[in-house]
Amino acid sequence: MSPRLLERARQALSGHLMEHGTRGISRLAQLHPAADPTRYGVKVTRDVAWRAPGGHDDRLDVYRPTAPGPHPAVLYVHGGGFRILSKDTHWGMALALASKGYTVFVPNYRLAPRHPYPAAVVDACEALAWVVTHAGEHGGDADRLVLAGESAGANLVTALTIAACTPRPEPWARAVHDLAPNIRAVLPACGLHQVSDTDRLGQRGFVNDRLRQVSSDYLATRDPAVSLDLCDVVCTLERAEAPARPLPPFFIVAGGRDPVTPDSHRLQAALERLGVDATTVEYPGGIHAFHAFLWTRAARAAWRDQHAFLTRALG
Repeated sequence: MSPRLLERARQALSGHLMEHGTRGISRLAQLHPAADPTRYGVKVTRDVAWRAPGGHDDRLDVYRPTAPGPHPAVLYVHGGGFRILSKDTHWGMALALASKGYTVFVPNYRLAPRHPYPAAVVDACEALAWVVTHAGEHGGDADRLVLAGESAGANLVTALTIAACTPRPEPWARAVHDLAPNIRAVLPACGLHQVSDTDRLGQRGFVNDRLRQVSSDYLATRDPAVSLDLCDVVCTLERAEAPARPLPPFFIVAGGRDPVTPDSHRLQAALERLGVDATTVEYPGGIHAFHAFLWTRAARAAWRDQHAFLTRALG
């Protein structure tokens, strides 16, 4: 077997193991009594169609506090390298927010490589428009809107924020700007913010395989006529002039052992250059998306800090 084919086989196998391992851990964790939403005063409504025809990629789950509302609305965009996972694997993040008094909307979106960039961004834009329009029906307050996500989801919510604050030529991005959502805070955790060049991160072996696969699956078959501005979001912010609308405050979670943490610090610097209220906290020992492991010390600290930030940002 040629070295090229061997590398592709290794990438495919490791990707398969990661996807199914993550799904398995998520399902097992849901069996624990601590995962019961009613324990935290949260009601979950599953598979709400946010776009016709309401197939798998067009559905979201709503995590709603049972206490009287309305509650601040959170659009939580799941991670998974733009290519794996779903709303079903990210119940823990949604529950962590809903248990503190937020109505959380977690959508599915189209995944690469079948649906390369910009499909995920288009879906995120349309899901955001749905949340702004329908949040009140689920006890959410769209005038107190938070965008949150980890990994690929962090990239997507940053792209949404850029689209909301800067008029762009893409019709789906322009629609978000015209909607003028009242985004009060953004929580991009452990984000990969320059997808087109992952070799710059200097990783090897398994980690480098995963990063290259993310980039290839998301971008290899994309329409070259579509700008990468809402893919390489940190590059866009690094060269941006003052946006048409002020960007909201950012709280950026990063892990001390996460290979993509340099992107969080670049995002912080780019936002500060634009005068944005941005805070990055790097948690010692934190691996990629470490805050998903809710029982760990680093995750508890990250969620505590995010909740404190939201309390300040939402007044």
